[in-house]
Amino acid sequence: MVASQLNADFGYMIVFGLLASIPAMILGGPLFASLIAKKVHVELPAHEQQEKGEREGGPIPSFALSISIVIFPLLLIGLKTIVSRFIDEKSDLHNWLALIGHPFTAILLACLIAFYVLGVRRNIPNDRIMEICSSALQPAGVIILVTGAGGVFKQVLIDSGVGDALGNILAGSGLPIVILAFILSASVRVIQGSATVAMLTACGLIIPILEPLNLGGAQLAAITIAIGGGSIVLSHVNDSGFWLANRFLGLSEKQTLQTWTVMETIIGTTGGIVAVIISAFL
Repeated sequence: MVASQLNADFGYMIVFGLLASIPAMILGGPLFASLIAKKVHVELPAHEQQEKGEREGGPIPSFALSISIVIFPLLLIGLKTIVSRFIDEKSDLHNWLALIGHPFTAILLACLIAFYVLGVRRNIPNDRIMEICSSALQPAGVIILVTGAGGVFKQVLIDSGVGDALGNILAGSGLPIVILAFILSASVRVIQGSATVAMLTACGLIIPILEPLNLGGAQLAAITIAIGGGSIVLSHVNDSGFWLANRFLGLSEKQTLQTWTVMETIIGTTGGIVAVIISAFL
């Protein structure tokens, strides 16, 4: 969406995205995990704990089967996003892709497949499958409630105009355009919590600055990467993702700040740095 609004070149977006994601994945993943694991110890959440010999349906499912079920809804969503661009919007195929590629439909189909492959096919009784599904809703319910409260707080900040006011101040700072894009997005992210709102707000604020510069598609792609990087830094209590990790993994607020917040900041900052480096050669 941001790339479309900025008229960035999608080919460069893919290349620059890969260049940013690889170091971000390495730094925010195994390297950071190896360090933070020495300082933060978290027990397995109660809803995930399982006594020896309690496993039903035989041995642990294979990695290939497990990852296939996880990837299945992503494939449906990606299929809809990519293929629908090349077919008539009024065609039946487009309508079917819109149906199966909707996140709700894709996840529902993945759940039904999981019920069969991991339940029925492994000779687990139907009532036991329903019991497992019901128990899974308990931690999810807390997440939904806390996420909703965070969303209310975020909307108050949005309606108050805090993000727009800060954006206008930063826009007159005279910083390089890529750095400015990152700071704008990061600032709105910290204030409002939503990565989507941060990207769209930063995009709206920076478009008037870009118009007289006549930048090419590659340069606009670098700016888009910077906006995306800024939109995920410093996730804290007004971000639904913060509470998702907090409640589902059984973390305290301090542990979530030490792990989730730092990880998100490493990933986002790495993306912003890569965007700045790329822009220096364009």
